[in-house]
Amino acid sequence: MNDRPVIRFYSVSAEYGELSNFAPYPIKLKGKQWPTSEHYFQAQKFQRAADQEEIRATKSPMIAARIGRDRKRKLRRDWESAKIGVMREAVEAKFRQHEDLRRLLLDTGDALLIEHTENDDFWGDGGDGSGRNELGRVLMAVREALRRDSPA
Repeated sequence: MNDRPVIRFYSVSAEYGELSNFAPYPIKLKGKQWPTSEHYFQAQKFQRAADQEEIRATKSPMIAARIGRDRKRKLRRDWESAKIGVMREAVEAKFRQHEDLRRLLLDTGDALLIEHTENDDFWGDGGDGSGRNELGRVLMAVREALRRDSPA
């Protein structure tokens, strides 16, 4: 039996909502300020700078995500192979650039982090645990990297 603690997160307004890419923590990447890690992630799907800028300028991460799912826009050819790396880049920037978030993530200890949503079975758990939980995996990898960087 596994006694590892589990932390489920999804809604920004709920406990551990800061782990969500929709949480209102701006990041600096590629010489620009992005309102949230979700804005950055969605913008990186596209080759065209105009598409990236449109996403960066949106008022909310929900709108950024909606534009990012618009398949009338041309996706980067390598998106499927690049997306987990892009997510890691965004999440790592967020937790390195905000000390309070860094502490929060490190304070989760060895807990299994799970994005709990039936809306997504790639980044989340699919709502029933059958999903891949890739966002949770990225968060745990970033937590490990932060731990290695922290003085004991």
